[in-house]
Amino acid sequence: MTEPVDATWIAQNLSDRSSNGIDLGMRALIRSGLIPIGTRLPPIRDIASAMGVSPATVAAAWARLQKQRILTGQGRNGTWVSGARSLSVPKRFASSGNFGASVLDLSFAVPDPALLPRLHRALAHGAEADQLNSYARVAILPELEEAVRPDWPYAPEAFLAINGGYSAVHTLFHALSLRGARVAVEYPAALRHLDILEDLGAAILPVACDTEGPLPDRLAEVLAQRPEIFLLQPRLHSVTGQTLSPTRLAALAQVLAHGDTVVIEDDGLADLALVPAQSLGRWLPERVVHVKSFSKTHGPDLRLAVLSGPSGLVAQVRGYRAFSSGWTSRILQGATAWLLRDPATQDLLARARIVYRDRRAALVDALRAEGVMAEPGTGLCAWVPVASEQYAMVSLAAHGIAVAPGSRFGLAPLNHLRVATSRLDPGRVADVVHALVLGAADPQKLQ
Repeated sequence: MTEPVDATWIAQNLSDRSSNGIDLGMRALIRSGLIPIGTRLPPIRDIASAMGVSPATVAAAWARLQKQRILTGQGRNGTWVSGARSLSVPKRFASSGNFGASVLDLSFAVPDPALLPRLHRALAHGAEADQLNSYARVAILPELEEAVRPDWPYAPEAFLAINGGYSAVHTLFHALSLRGARVAVEYPAALRHLDILEDLGAAILPVACDTEGPLPDRLAEVLAQRPEIFLLQPRLHSVTGQTLSPTRLAALAQVLAHGDTVVIEDDGLADLALVPAQSLGRWLPERVVHVKSFSKTHGPDLRLAVLSGPSGLVAQVRGYRAFSSGWTSRILQGATAWLLRDPATQDLLARARIVYRDRRAALVDALRAEGVMAEPGTGLCAWVPVASEQYAMVSLAAHGIAVAPGSRFGLAPLNHLRVATSRLDPGRVADVVHALVLGAADPQKLQ
């Protein structure tokens, strides 16, 4: 067997003292080979003492690692490293349940199919795309670039069509070799972003937000840790429904100006926002990759997004994609270009923006009237404050309503629920408000 490692050495190589940070740090050390498979680990109490944390903090990290069979506990014989990697799944996204027809499922913030365009004419156009069925790896069809360029928020060096917004973020992190990197991310964060970062063993550096977006002072503090990436939603936040103000965006650009952190912007809700597209690329074009997805606006089965950035970074992404898909379907690119030019589709999108805003407002306004102070905003969901996530989730379940706990969008419970409003029937708003008001109460005060 491999010789045991010293608790002091482990403490020196784990910079994040939280349970989640210890978990991710240990994965990175094991994956890199610094702690080989077969290594016997020191007792939890010794590691906790060396790190200056409680034994419970280390034990919680060990429990997750054992659950995925990365560590194996053998009672008094100690704990051993049994594997470098288990089956990789997006644990936050995969934690959603199948609730059945009797439950009002407000856990998925997805577009209403009735507010998405029909695709038959667009796909027929796409089937006539230039170089159809060619193996030439085209970055983006000229007609799609021509369609997106007028509304793009800055003038980038290069464009690339890619297979959806989250695919773009996932591909970027792999293409830029960012496994184990330090990543600043606005907080709360999109759960798919957290899934991607945790799978990569990234050191996640939260940047707190208010109703205008990430706080510049907090970003400045995080930048002192020299993150390689700042992951940002540059327009409408997909969890909170808050819009990043132009003034705040300019302030963030000033904070970022003096470093070398690359900014990845994920404009996932895109033109469902009530404001025009905006980007830090206006100030930092050499360090910004901007991603615009068309899934929420034009349909998830289009599987299409467009990203822009410096030529060198885009070339890295294209090089990485050469190992797999190589390019994005010309049919889907052509179809999307057709939809972006189609007046009827633009009218439908304008109506969808208002419908989604009004559905969200109906819930939020009613909650605020009852003293539950969810913030006004827009988008596909509401971010509802509660005293206890667990109590609130159980209360809603008792009323036949499923929502997403706020902890999925952070590294710890956030005392919020994310309630999807995009398909919420106006006739059910009163029922949902009643259940949320009961669930938001402090259970300690009810005793």
